Amino acid sequence: MSDQDAFRQSLSDRAALVEAFLDAQLSIDARDHETERSERLLAAMRHAVLNGGKRLRPFLVLEVNALLGGSDNAVLGAAAGLELVHCYSLVHDDLPSMDDDDLRRGLPTVHRKFDEATAILAGDALLTMGFDLTISGSGGLTAEHRSELVLLLARAAGQGGMVGGQMFDLSFEHGDAASDRITTIHAMKTGALIRYACEAGAVAVGGTERARMRRFGEVIGLAFQLADDLLDVTADSAAMGKATGKDAAAGKQTLVGMHGIDWARDRLDAHVAEAEALLAPFGERASVLHGAARFIANRTN
Repeated sequence: MSDQDAFRQSLSDRAALVEAFLDAQLSIDARDHETERSERLLAAMRHAVLNGGKRLRPFLVLEVNALLGGSDNAVLGAAAGLELVHCYSLVHDDLPSMDDDDLRRGLPTVHRKFDEATAILAGDALLTMGFDLTISGSGGLTAEHRSELVLLLARAAGQGGMVGGQMFDLSFEHGDAASDRITTIHAMKTGALIRYACEAGAVAVGGTERARMRRFGEVIGLAFQLADDLLDVTADSAAMGKATGKDAAAGKQTLVGMHGIDWARDRLDAHVAEAEALLAPFGERASVLHGAARFIANRTN
């Protein structure tokens, strides 16, 4: 089986595992201690989460953890919690005051399906539930490891990570930014949660490869955003399941716009080469993660 085939099979298997876990958690009777839930809010949360996502970030938590000798069950809560934080960010990104998108994964965005206030509250609920699951769903981990994962997730998602990157991204939407500044924004806005996913998988086993996997996450995170910007230029809306061409229409600076398509593809090749070098000590055991790095750089949606 090729690295790509092994990756696709593992991604599919782990997506199904995470999907089933989230489906159970996002049910009206999921937890005995919660006696009342708004059915409308829950429906909006389910629409935001159970909509066919690739589950790449939880996959990375699970796969890195497995590579280093951990078990899926021990980190399933942390993996699912990360996915909820990611989904919350998409709900808020799509709002009229942010990217103002009508489609997400080929379906109406939450504020279009429901309304803007419900979308804001659904995002808030998903964010807080993400931290809940990281603690309550990771019973196979020590209390110290669970505490560390919550701290790392808070920092990756907050003002020094994803949200801070989004703020910088908005600030430069109609202005000039140097290439290295855009790279920093990418590392925060998109890369921080991917970096966390890979580091979390290492933290959970308490091993010695944490710095290596953190750097692996940083590299593929940069590749993910660069590939995303490239797709905004080269892909069509049907393939992406959302609007494309929005960066240029908004006058937003991107590395692809600054340096061109050929440069972007060369940079993606360089990111993949670095990612594979980081995995070299693991040999064939890292074939699935090799496939993941190539998928991220060469994805079509």
